[in-house]
Amino acid sequence: MPTQPSNPDCIFCKIVAGDIPCHKLYEDELVLSFLDVSPLSRGHALVIPKGHWVTLDTVPDESAAAIGAVLPRISRAVCTATGVRDFNILQNNGRAAHQAVDHVHFHIIPKTGDAGLGIDWPAGSLDQDAAAELTEQVRSNL
Repeated sequence: MPTQPSNPDCIFCKIVAGDIPCHKLYEDELVLSFLDVSPLSRGHALVIPKGHWVTLDTVPDESAAAIGAVLPRISRAVCTATGVRDFNILQNNGRAAHQAVDHVHFHIIPKTGDAGLGIDWPAGSLDQDAAAELTEQVRSNL
């Protein structure tokens, strides 16, 4: 396994390195999961790649696949431990999208009553012609 990129100023990289303690839930070669220190609800957990990448679109396929493989398993464990059935998975990219730590991370946030993630979702409508054009533009970039 090649050495993962790291940023000495990143709090999550410091956690990966063991310089800052955490309540570790899961760890393998590529992924670390731990309880959030500022939880929205009991069981609020983070799942991060061990390598330092700021946004999801920059994460190599191997690390992204490793996160995707364990995210459901960690979610089930959090829900079982907390007795909560409902939860959100949240992942933000960039300041405008509310990313506060510049290291890719997924939140697992159990939802109970008023505890957990609150979402105001101002849904719009999809213009069919614009959607067809956008679909082709995205496909050409895959």
